[in-house]
Amino acid sequence: MLVGIPREIKSHEYRVGATPDGVRELVAHGHQVLLEKGAGAAIGLTDAQYLAAGAELADTPQEVFTRAALILKVKEPQPHECRLLRPDQVLFTYLHLAPDPDQTRLLLASGVTAIGYETVTSPNGGLPPLAPMSEVAGRMAIQAGAACLEKPRGGAGVLLGGVPGVAPGKVVILGAGVVGSNAAMMAVGLGAQVAVLNRSAQRLRRLDEQFGNRIQTRYATTAAIEAMVLDADLVIGAALVAGATAPKLVRREWLARMRPGSVLVDVSIDQGGCFETSHPTTHADPTFIVDGIVHYCVANMPGAVARTSTFALTHATLPFAFTLADRGWRQALADDAHLAMGLNVQNGRVTHPAVARALGCA
Repeated sequence: MLVGIPREIKSHEYRVGATPDGVRELVAHGHQVLLEKGAGAAIGLTDAQYLAAGAELADTPQEVFTRAALILKVKEPQPHECRLLRPDQVLFTYLHLAPDPDQTRLLLASGVTAIGYETVTSPNGGLPPLAPMSEVAGRMAIQAGAACLEKPRGGAGVLLGGVPGVAPGKVVILGAGVVGSNAAMMAVGLGAQVAVLNRSAQRLRRLDEQFGNRIQTRYATTAAIEAMVLDADLVIGAALVAGATAPKLVRREWLARMRPGSVLVDVSIDQGGCFETSHPTTHADPTFIVDGIVHYCVANMPGAVARTSTFALTHATLPFAFTLADRGWRQALADDAHLAMGLNVQNGRVTHPAVARALGCA
């Protein structure tokens, strides 16, 4: 099969759909790889490395989309890219369709078979292609939040770790999954006071076993969320319902009662965000302020650490790419019910139940 890897064109997106090592593995499986020139250049992955791995180089994205049977990407296709897709093609990438009806309409019109990394499951209930970027985003959320707390960036001027004689900052994490647990690890490492809220007692128990008395765990009732958010310096939104729109956990009216200069980092923004006041931002303009509260809502956070993210993502997605290229999408999905959960759009229909409900297509 001819696998196409275009250069990512979303704002400040430097990741690429596969590393040279990943390309070498695809070629070893008997597949051809067509890579757009310069796709990995921003993170030090040169065209020469891809050529040595067995890739063919394309001068334009149009050539990649025209020739390839399987398109391997990182972020959702931008409108121009959606118009290059066709009915006999498979797109394998992050889609995050629930809050994005415009992208959905374009994919439906193209007739493409679109498989989203974020809804592929595993036997233990995980989301394997999503997990590495959730790890990255969880760790980055604390870095980003700590920077936003600095006074020149609109924050209250709080150092999360404090200093001797001065109390550390208070971090509240809404969600105890991959993002939440990685955010907790980073916040604890900085010396912050950390509280994690979730509605799964099992996940809270696991965090309690991991961190002991270095964090506080709370069951996520609305009252508990409100009380903790109002007392926080930094709130990390890490709620996820696979494929669906993220639940709104922080209400707008609470912001006026928070400490001015507090920070909200919405890692759930790809799925619509879990704060009522959230809207997507970019690395070029990452924050905005509502009622004195700094919001960081960058929709492709891992793109800022694109080299680390590209290697981690390739490790997670390559086995599924092998399956799709080796067997074709119909047989691959028939053989693997977990990969089949990644199917979001096919033949002009939204096929994933949670995505369809979110978009009113159920």
